[in-house]
Amino acid sequence: MKKGITYADSGVNIDKGNEFVDRIKDKVKETHLPGVIGGVGGFGGLFAPDFKQYQKPVLVSGTDGVGTKLKIAQLVNKHDIIGIDLVAMCVNDILAQGAKPLFFLDYMATGQLELETGEEIITGITRGCKQAGVALLGGETAEMPGFYQQGSYDLAGFAVGIVDRKNIITGSKIKAGDQLLGLPSSGIHSNGYSLVRKVLLEKEGLKVDDRIKELDCTLGEELLKPTRIYVPVVLPLLEKYEVKGIAHITGGGMPENIARIIPDGLQARVNRESWSCPPVFTYIQAKGDIATVEMERTFNMGIGMVLVVSPDILENVMSDIKARGEKVYHIGEINSIGKKEGKVVIYNGQ
Repeated sequence: MKKGITYADSGVNIDKGNEFVDRIKDKVKETHLPGVIGGVGGFGGLFAPDFKQYQKPVLVSGTDGVGTKLKIAQLVNKHDIIGIDLVAMCVNDILAQGAKPLFFLDYMATGQLELETGEEIITGITRGCKQAGVALLGGETAEMPGFYQQGSYDLAGFAVGIVDRKNIITGSKIKAGDQLLGLPSSGIHSNGYSLVRKVLLEKEGLKVDDRIKELDCTLGEELLKPTRIYVPVVLPLLEKYEVKGIAHITGGGMPENIARIIPDGLQARVNRESWSCPPVFTYIQAKGDIATVEMERTFNMGIGMVLVVSPDILENVMSDIKARGEKVYHIGEINSIGKKEGKVVIYNGQ
């Protein structure tokens, strides 16, 4: 009997997909928390949140990707770090509204599933979930031959958290005199990599395994530093203090992201000399002859999350963060402004 063309002949291997699920089941299970119902393999992930501690619980959702940092991972052939990035980009966003992240889902699309690469990515995702205290509730792996080139893939993440309605952080309570605190980034995080590749890989012709004296590591090692997950630092603060605003510094840098939480008529003034800018940003700027304003609207410049608090609790919040072995910088304040002035000003000063 004639066999005929199979789905595998077209580039989609169902058996390999099933093997992939079997490989990652135990890793996913390691992230499961109270509230998770069932395991991997269902048509949907089930989670039963405990609403008892909330008067009016509100679910907060966020989705994001890793951008062209994926290109660096593929060049270095190291794929676990971007799994951490994927989780970080999503949970940091919902944290910025005061939400406690509950669970995470991932989506991976590729031309042809490579089991070792896929397993490495999931290993990174589970590490990120553990750092954030969330359950990896499910995901989807799509083989799309003819759409993605061999060896390439794309990732997307989805996170859901919970916050009591009265505790949602929108920035609406921010007023003149409030203070800005900056939590340091671990490096570039997951934004601006198209510019990074344009300057360092294309213009300068550098390779990911080149050792860069100014960075004291290879280029690939620097560019693959994982995005920092701020949940362990910030959640305890939200339980003790009134944090009026939180900005996750991603694409658009401080000017765009801080502006999202500043009410009309107010201005955030940020002193760029109040923290040390990591060498990687100085290196990129010098190699690309990039204007400072362009750097600051593309990269985080060393500050990955900004908190807005009233001046009377400033020292307590800073002491609390430092007592847990974390760094924090007092980077500026909120002022009143006229209607024609910008919401965020970054300046050099004492």
